[in-house]
Amino acid sequence: MAGQEQKFFDGFMLLLGVWIGAVAGIVIFGNFVGDGAAMNEGEEETSPLSLIDERIRPIGQVALIGDPDVGALAAVTLQTETVRAPLTGPQVYNEICQLCHAAPGVGGAPVLGDTTAWAPRLEQSAELMQDHVINGYTGEAGYMPPKGGRLDLSDEEILDALDYMLEAAQ
Repeated sequence: MAGQEQKFFDGFMLLLGVWIGAVAGIVIFGNFVGDGAAMNEGEEETSPLSLIDERIRPIGQVALIGDPDVGALAAVTLQTETVRAPLTGPQVYNEICQLCHAAPGVGGAPVLGDTTAWAPRLEQSAELMQDHVINGYTGEAGYMPPKGGRLDLSDEEILDALDYMLEAAQ
């Protein structure tokens, strides 16, 4: 029996030694790698709490009209706005209008180039169609959202798209 106990003890000690060596290796490797926040000369130590505060910092600020910071925040907002070139009629149609006006036509929208579907609309005045396109319209045939759902587009861009679709219907 002493032989079997000795074999068990030797095997157990071997596994224990491997486990302690692995843990020591991980600790030593961890000290070399660190947490990625190694300090250079002259740098202040960053605490984990300050790193968390930086990650959860709000992305914006709120200022009410009476606040003294309103002017400064408005100036920053105006500086960051980008200016985009106006879209042409075909570009507006391809980006927005085709979602409903491509075959088979969604929600009663007349398909581009379908003269029979566009005929009743062509009989209306140009001002009425322009009003329906810009301000939206709900009728028997369906629903037209204001500016096709893209309120960021200018009236001229939407009217250019209407002209493009009317030319295709004639």
